[in-house]
Formats: sequence, structure tokens, C-alpha cells
Amino acid sequence: MDSITTNFWDILLWSFWFFIWISALMVWFRCLFDMFGDGTLSGWGKAGWAILLVFLPWIGAIIYLIARGRSMADRQMAMIADREAAQQKYIQQAAGTSASPASQIADAKVLLDSGAINQTEFESLKAKAMV
Repeated sequence: MDSITTNFWDILLWSFWFFIWISALMVWFRCLFDMFGDGTLSGWGKAGWAILLVFLPWIGAIIYLIARGRSMADRQMAMIADREAAQQKYIQQAAGTSASPASQIADAKVLLDSGAINQTEFESLKAKAMV
């Protein structure tokens, strides 16, 4: 019975250390991605932070979070806002501007007058615009 209890506590302790290890890796990678994604940080600054994060990963990540933690959130929010603006611009560009029926008929009339379309095609475009 004693070995079952010991095994349970060993598993619980192993699970705790596994959780700590995965959490530390997530923090370390987040610091690394933030460092390389920051356009305001100079090349020498990135090199210094990279050396610190590679050779002293635990301490380097803690120092990075203390020194640049607030600006990490600001950069992340700015990046999200830029992506949303780009997405909205793309959606508007892909959807195009919906012209009023009168302007669609006027455009079709210009095409008819120029000879690019015939009367049957003009009537078809006019019927589409009215729908």
C-alpha cells in the first residue's frame, strides 16, 4: 500500500515539474518572438537580448519581462490593430463598391453609346440593375 502512495506523489510531483517546464518554454518563446518582431529594437539590442536568452534562459526571460513586459503588450495590441485594419481594407477591396442602380444603368448606357455592347446586352444589364 505504501508504494502506491509514493507512486501517486511521484506522479504528482512529476506533473508539477512538467507544467513548470512547459510554462517556462512558453514564456521563453514569447520573449524570443517579441524580441525579433520588434522593429524599434536595434540589431545590437536584439543580439544582446538573444545572448542573454540563450545562455541564461530562465533569468534572461525574467529580466526581459521586467524590462520590456509593458511594451510587449503594446506591440501585440498594435500588431492586432494593424492586421484588423488590413483585413478590413482587403474585404472592402474584394467586395468592391456597390453602385446604385441608376449609376449601373448610366454605365451601361455609356457602353451602349460607345458600341462596346449592343441593345440586347444593354437591356440585360438594365434588368440586372433593377433587381
